[in-house]
Amino acid sequence: MVRTFLATLAVAFVVQFSPAQAQDWPQRPITLIVSQPAGASPDVMARMIAERMGKALGQTIIVENKPGAGNVVGATAAARAAPDGYTLFFATSAALVTNPYMMKNLSYDPVKDFAPIALVARSNQLIVVHPDVAAKTLPELIALEKKTPGKFSLSVDGPRNLAGVTAQALNKYAGTQFVLIPSTNPNAGVQDVMTGRTQAGIFSVSIVEQLVRAGSLRAIAIASNGRAASLPDVPAAAATLPGFDFQGWFMLMTPAGTPPAIIAKVNAAADAATKDPRVMELSSKLGFDLQPGGVGTPQAAAAFLKVQLGVWEKITRELGIEKQ
Repeated sequence: MVRTFLATLAVAFVVQFSPAQAQDWPQRPITLIVSQPAGASPDVMARMIAERMGKALGQTIIVENKPGAGNVVGATAAARAAPDGYTLFFATSAALVTNPYMMKNLSYDPVKDFAPIALVARSNQLIVVHPDVAAKTLPELIALEKKTPGKFSLSVDGPRNLAGVTAQALNKYAGTQFVLIPSTNPNAGVQDVMTGRTQAGIFSVSIVEQLVRAGSLRAIAIASNGRAASLPDVPAAAATLPGFDFQGWFMLMTPAGTPPAIIAKVNAAADAATKDPRVMELSSKLGFDLQPGGVGTPQAAAAFLKVQLGVWEKITRELGIEKQ
C-alpha cells in the first residue's frame, strides 16, 4: 500500500509539475538539429529561422549539423533526445516520409518518435535541360524523348532519393525512357548537364536557379502541382501530368512526449520567424516557399505528415520500389 501511495503521489506530482515546467520553459539554450551539411541551403534557412525564434523565446538556439546516411544520423539523434523542448529537429521530407519506404530497419519512427510543431517551408525541384536540347516545355521534352526512346540521359542525385524517384515517376506517368544517371552529389550532376554529358536533370531550385537565369541551363518545369515563387514563369509539371507532385518540404519537429504547452510556444515562435520580412525575402532567394499566412498549427502539421506518408506509400508501390 505504501508503494502504491508513493507511486500515485509521484504521478500526481508530475501532472502538477509539468504545466509549470512548460510555463517556465526555456531556461537554457535550445539545440536545433539539422540533418544537412553546414552551408547547404536547408542549413542556411534553418539558421535564419533559429535566430529569430531564439529572440522570440528569449533564449539562444544553437544549430547542430548532423548530416549523413540520408538524414538518418540527424533524425535518430533528434528522436533519442529528451522530450523537454531543448532539442528540436529541422526535418526534411526525406527524413520523415521517404526513408520509411526506402530503408529496412530504420532507426527511428517518424510518427511514434516525433511530435510535429510546424510545417515551415517547401522546396521545389526543377526539371532542366542543356541549352542545346530542342525542347522548351515539358510536353516538348517528352515528345522529343519518345522520338528516340532510351537515348536521353537525365541526371539525378540517386535512384532512391527525391530526384531519382521523381525521374522514375516521370518515366512511368509520361511513358518515357529517360536513362537515369546518378551523380556523386547534386553539384556534379549539374555540371554533367551543363557540359552536355547528360541532356537533362532534376535538381532543387536553390541549386540551379542562378544558372537558369544566366542561361547556362534551361528550365522546363517545376516538378510539382504549383509554380515556385522565385520562378513564377516556369510552369508546373502537373499542368502536363495531372497529380505530378514531388515537392520537398521542411517541418519543425520535437521528440515525442514533449509537453503540448512547449510545442505551442515553439509553434508561435516559428510562425513569427517565418513572417519576418528578411526571412521572407531570403527564403525566396534560396528557392524555398514559406507557408502562406504562417506555419499553421501543430495539428495541421500532423495531418499534413499523415497525408504525405500515404502519398509516398502509394508512389513507392506504383513504382515497384522496395526497401533496402
